[in-house]
Amino acid sequence: MRVPVEWLREYVEIAPGTTGADIAAALVRVGLEEEGLHGADITGPLVVGRVISADPEPQKNGKTINWCQVDVGDANGTGEPQGIVCGAHNFTAGDRVVCVLPGGVLPGDFHIAARKTYGHISAGMICAADELGLPDDGSGGIIRLAELLPGAELVPGQDAVALLGLDRETVEINVTPDRGYCFSLRGVAREYSHATGAGFTDPVPALAQRAPHDADTGFAVRLDDRSPLRGQAGCRRYVTRTVRGIDQGAPTPAWMATRLTEAGMRPISLTVDISNYVMLALGQPTHTFDLATISGPIVVRRAAAGETLKTLDDQERSLFGEDLLITDGGDRVLGIAGVMGGADTEISGTTTDVLIEAANFDPVSIARSARRHKLPSEAARRFERGVDIDLAPAAAQLIVDLLVEYAGGVADDGATDVGDGLPPVTIDFDLTLPTRLVGVAYDEEQVVDVLRQIGCAVEVSGNRARVVPPTWRPDLTTGPDLVEEVARIHGYDAIPSVVPRPPGGRGLTRSQQTRRTIADLLAGRGLQETWSAPFVSPQVLQRLGIDDADPRSRAVKIANPLSQEADLFRTTLLPGLLDTLRRNVSRGARDLALFEVGLVALPDGQGRKAPTEPPGVRPDDATLAQIRAAVPPQPRQLAFALTGERDRTAWWGRGRGADWTDALEIVRDLGQALGLALTTAADERAPFHPGRCAVVTVPGGGIAGWVGEVHPKVCEALELPARTVAGELDLDVLLAASEGDTVSAPVSTYPMASSDVALVVDETVPAARVEAALRAGAGDDLEAAALFDLYSGEQVGAGKKSLAYRLQFRAPDRTLTTTEVNAARDRAVARAEQDTGAFQRGA
Repeated sequence: MRVPVEWLREYVEIAPGTTGADIAAALVRVGLEEEGLHGADITGPLVVGRVISADPEPQKNGKTINWCQVDVGDANGTGEPQGIVCGAHNFTAGDRVVCVLPGGVLPGDFHIAARKTYGHISAGMICAADELGLPDDGSGGIIRLAELLPGAELVPGQDAVALLGLDRETVEINVTPDRGYCFSLRGVAREYSHATGAGFTDPVPALAQRAPHDADTGFAVRLDDRSPLRGQAGCRRYVTRTVRGIDQGAPTPAWMATRLTEAGMRPISLTVDISNYVMLALGQPTHTFDLATISGPIVVRRAAAGETLKTLDDQERSLFGEDLLITDGGDRVLGIAGVMGGADTEISGTTTDVLIEAANFDPVSIARSARRHKLPSEAARRFERGVDIDLAPAAAQLIVDLLVEYAGGVADDGATDVGDGLPPVTIDFDLTLPTRLVGVAYDEEQVVDVLRQIGCAVEVSGNRARVVPPTWRPDLTTGPDLVEEVARIHGYDAIPSVVPRPPGGRGLTRSQQTRRTIADLLAGRGLQETWSAPFVSPQVLQRLGIDDADPRSRAVKIANPLSQEADLFRTTLLPGLLDTLRRNVSRGARDLALFEVGLVALPDGQGRKAPTEPPGVRPDDATLAQIRAAVPPQPRQLAFALTGERDRTAWWGRGRGADWTDALEIVRDLGQALGLALTTAADERAPFHPGRCAVVTVPGGGIAGWVGEVHPKVCEALELPARTVAGELDLDVLLAASEGDTVSAPVSTYPMASSDVALVVDETVPAARVEAALRAGAGDDLEAAALFDLYSGEQVGAGKKSLAYRLQFRAPDRTLTTTEVNAARDRAVARAEQDTGAFQRGA
């Protein structure tokens, strides 16, 4: 909402010298939001000029320009005439015009300088209205000041900024949904009065007093507007007035065109401009019909199936059953109520008699129609926030007054005013509530004074009051609404900023620290954390290959599920995580690495049920113990899933797709972060591929989870990419296993020696067993053992595989000799032969 400062002065006393910034700051103090300041953006010399000569010069491109000599007084510092090239032709020698001289800046950051054009040095510009941000009269030509300001003394060189009002400012504010009354100068003026104590003059009472009070002597209106869905009336009040004999050729007065332009609206024609002016001034949208195009009574009703309307924007629109319509006798649609009128009854150049509509419509109905038809009109913006129901007669009267004064019309004596209105809202208000809710000690007299300032009728009885909010505040319906008004008017800055003091504590628990460590580690490895709802369907568990014998199939059934299709509490994180993976793949993602941390419920098969207790009664300790015992174990788990490339394809060559080794790498990294020596071994578990699944165990033999490649049938059932890799680990098991202090080994400064061995074993022997045997036999000087090659083929024989390991040795107190390294290597090979049946390849 743009608020011209000079227009605002008409309704509220603004002290001389008050700037737009001052006004914006005052409005912010009472809860309005400043969007910006406009106007007063012309800088440099803008002066009155007298055209001495204007010599036309035809150009090669067919255009004729005027080479002008313009008297600008002493504004150019020399007193000599200014040479200016101008392409307009609506002025002659002797005319007073507006000139901007070199160094000036026009709206839009348009800098003026002397430059050569059309063979002349043009030292400035003779200005048209739109170039100065003024309303255009439609000619698009140069401003002739004698016509614009008849009788004004116009001296060459005189400052034109103040002369044309170009130093005026406009404050732009954001109107929140609960402040619909501030979509008007009247509403903003009232808020400025609240903020500063300045005197406020409400124009509505005087207008309403002049309006006819005989409600059924005007144009006939019938309301038949109940909503078929909500059963509510769509029109609360409908007022009509008639003005005859208007002159459509009459111009919009300059002061009105200027105010509309400053408020962000383009002047169109006198009748339309008056309607827009009244809406901006009072906040009441209105509509004017060409009376000659209406034959029957106005009927307000809902739309029927198949009805259409060509609106003022020349769009043919299909109407909906909830649309509230203005119709001619109930048959012909004249407009969508509160949104936009129809083209059939539009004011035209031949209109002489107009019917004025000022109505009050249901906000919900208007909001739905505006969104349904994608018509966010200025009228709809106001109606959907709630318009003062007492405004309609006053707004209609103001339109009548302006049409009579500026269009030469004659108003009919009669008027129509129909509708049930709105019942007044009465709030039983505790006067101590503001102090208790806001935390500021408000005196009860202060509270009552604030409520009366904002227009409430207040009857006090003890420390309670009966409060009736004003009709322009439909948002005030409860006690807390009134508390907000007390805090707002008294001043938000009076509410102290009290920083809460956090209680002393020990920071994060060990479990929280561990979870953060794991999440940071996975994020650092390129995995993205997700969240999924903890509810699954039995069909999803079946598609994962989880049969009835699997404990994970015994899921807790939700008594009141959000969806009947997902009525089980999850026993594994994989359904939600894999569904997230599928959804992202279906939307074009290809290379994905996701993880999730969350709780699962794993019933122990005892079938215990929690006892029920009546509401409002605290169960005794024994019942609480039964309730706790019935809650199934809920371990915290970690799941991850990978698909696509882990090493990207780019200019350096082909990438590498995610496979089971990436899952094992994640397990290894987690073990290192937690200080655990996690081991993996081949295993079988749904939903993994039987030959590509590993069980993860912690020191001591406890199972921490499973990782591997998702079974091809599961990938097909869940619409996942082939060879998707996943894993699920029990964080509670990992946390328990990592308890205790981790002792770090000293770092040796002596050189490292390495030796490679290639061992042949049966294909069924896990590489982890071979590595464990090598470590056990090598002794304390073995620093690392890494598998770097796997081979199977004719050279090692059927049913065999070759595993090549690099053994790295380092002593803490000396440099190892070759003899010592070879001896340690031989002991490692001997132990591997003893434990796994391995023998050295080529031996």
